[in-house]
This record gives sequence, C-alpha cells and structure tokens, in this order.
Amino acid sequence: VPVSALPEVSARSAILIDGTSGRVLYEKDADRKSLIASTTKIMTATVAIEQCDLDMQVVIPPEATGIEGSSIYLKPGETLCVKELLYGLMLHSGNDAAVALAIAAGGSVEDFVALMNEKARQLGMTQSEFANPNGLDDEHNYSTARDMAKLTQYAMEQEAFREIVSTKAITVGNRSLANHNKLLWWYEGAEGVKTGYTKKAGRILVSSAERDGRRLIAVTINAPSDWNDHTQLLDYGF
Repeated sequence: VPVSALPEVSARSAILIDGTSGRVLYEKDADRKSLIASTTKIMTATVAIEQCDLDMQVVIPPEATGIEGSSIYLKPGETLCVKELLYGLMLHSGNDAAVALAIAAGGSVEDFVALMNEKARQLGMTQSEFANPNGLDDEHNYSTARDMAKLTQYAMEQEAFREIVSTKAITVGNRSLANHNKLLWWYEGAEGVKTGYTKKAGRILVSSAERDGRRLIAVTINAPSDWNDHTQLLDYGF
C-alpha cells in the first residue's frame, strides 16, 4: 500500500486492529495515556455480563440515581433487569445505569472497580487504570488507544455484548433509547461500539465493523472529526 493511502486522522491517538487476530493495521501515538470518558463503559459492560445473569432483576438503589452527566433517569426502587440496564449503559451512556450495574454485579462501586482493574490486568491492558464505572473525569481513570482496542476485541467476542452495542434503538420499560453511535446508520457493516465525551477528554470513539466475516476495531482518542476518522480507518482496513 502506498504511504499516501494511510488515513489522515484528526485524533491525537488512534489505532486500527484486526478484531480476530489483534494484528495492528494502523496506529498513531497509540500508547499515550488519556482520559477515556464514557468508553470506560465498555469495561463496565464486559464485567457486568460476566458477573451477572442478564435476566437478573435489579432494584435501583438511591445511590444509582441523580448521577451527573448523561443519564437514563433511573428512579429509586424501580426494577430493571441487567440486560435493560446494559442497553441504557451502552446506547444512551447512562452514568446512573453504570452505577446500578456496578452495585448489582460487585456489591458496591468500589468492589466493582476492583473487578474492572482485575479484568484489565487479565487482558494485558498494562497502561490502563479504572476509578469508576462510568468514565467521569478522574486522573485514575485512563487508558490508551491500544489497550481499548484489546478490551474491545475481547468484549466483541461475547454474544450478549455484540447484540447490545449493535442495537440501533430499543424500548426499555417506558424509555425509548436510540444509540448515540452514528456509524450504525452510516457505515456498512458497523456493529458498535461506544462514544465518549467530556470537555477534558475530548471526543473518544471505539468502533467495530464486520464485512465478509472479517471484523475490524478502531479507537480514536481526542478526535475532533471522529466519525470521519473512523470511516477512513475502517475503509483503509477493509
């Protein structure tokens, strides 16, 4: 491939990997530690799916309500199953859903965060640390493009995870949730995964697309033109 065909990305750091082999197809400053905003929820979902029965009923505790940032407006005492909370987490980026899942799966937020960090070590995410289940800015909640690609490769091997992140819209109780990931509509073969944004972290995007049985995973961190970056990266990969 001529060098001119390499993607020109707006992202401060980026990576594109083969979702089966993990082979790196493109990288740009992929080991730079960064805040990762709501893409943290990829780890939250992964751990929750492994710890809980998806049909398990969760009575929403008061401490999982009124969380700052994006929300599915959970009410104390409301009952939702784990899978419904996962849709709220991954489609609408509910910070309250993240706390509810953490308490349901870990007993407490602190114990759940310990499980997140244990999983990161298992997956060889050596440049990552998690401090909360939702990705609110915290200097102890960071990762790299390379580590997030490793995590996503693993997560996308779980059928439940794949099904949730590739869903464009769903009704959960009385809530209509539409996926914030525009690539599901725009990009042929797109099957996930997660958007993220805080002022401090910038725009973060993790995507996965499959064509002819081949999966690619792209991660951009602090990318003003993330949708365009991902279209370019995935096109290049395919």
